[in-house]
Amino acid sequence: MQSKFELEVIRVDDDWGRAQALSVMRATYRDDKGWLAREESLVARDELRSGNVSWFVARLDQQPVSVLRVLYSPPLDLKAGGGFRPLSDLDLETFSREHRIAEIGRFAAVPPQRRNFLVAAALMRAACTETIRRGCSHYITDVSAGEKDRPHSFHTRVMGFEAVATQDAGELNCPNRRVTLLLSLRDAYHRLRTKGGWLFNYLTESWDAELHAVMSRTAKVLDVSQTNSGYDSFGNRGVN
Repeated sequence: MQSKFELEVIRVDDDWGRAQALSVMRATYRDDKGWLAREESLVARDELRSGNVSWFVARLDQQPVSVLRVLYSPPLDLKAGGGFRPLSDLDLETFSREHRIAEIGRFAAVPPQRRNFLVAAALMRAACTETIRRGCSHYITDVSAGEKDRPHSFHTRVMGFEAVATQDAGELNCPNRRVTLLLSLRDAYHRLRTKGGWLFNYLTESWDAELHAVMSRTAKVLDVSQTNSGYDSFGNRGVN
């Protein structure tokens, strides 16, 4: 897919990259959403040095416009936020011990770029490639059920995340109910490959044969749709 602008994704590994990520955080989490007063802790230097976290920044025409973070061994204390309600028979805490789960989050874009699908796809391409190389099998994330311009549609309709739980509150100063989503990376690979189109080719553009071989295995490890009947992807009842 061709574009008329210069789009690149950088992996944050120094103070310059951190400043790029923080500029997006200031424009979104602080100024636009009002979710926090001090943004510095959101891109902590300790995280960048830990080797267990990756921050990615999308730059459009040399300007930072979107960010994404991946935690490769997240502390999955899923009930810590309060008001935790599972939407399926899946025991998330047991599942997290039996699978290599990475937490993908801090998915934010400056207001003018929130409907730029290619920016979101570019970040997801960088994140997925590194996550799979590290041997992780699933993504988990929290989204706000009532947030305007949320990344919910991209997560569920494009990538295939499915709702598995809700919480009354999360770690940020956000008043909305949180929805926990889970994605099997292998299932997403097979679904996008079967569907065809430019997105699968774009997401796997830099992959070697080894990565394709890992993801081409057909064993299915999760089918949330068979266990959360009666809930939609926002965690609401009344859906067949």
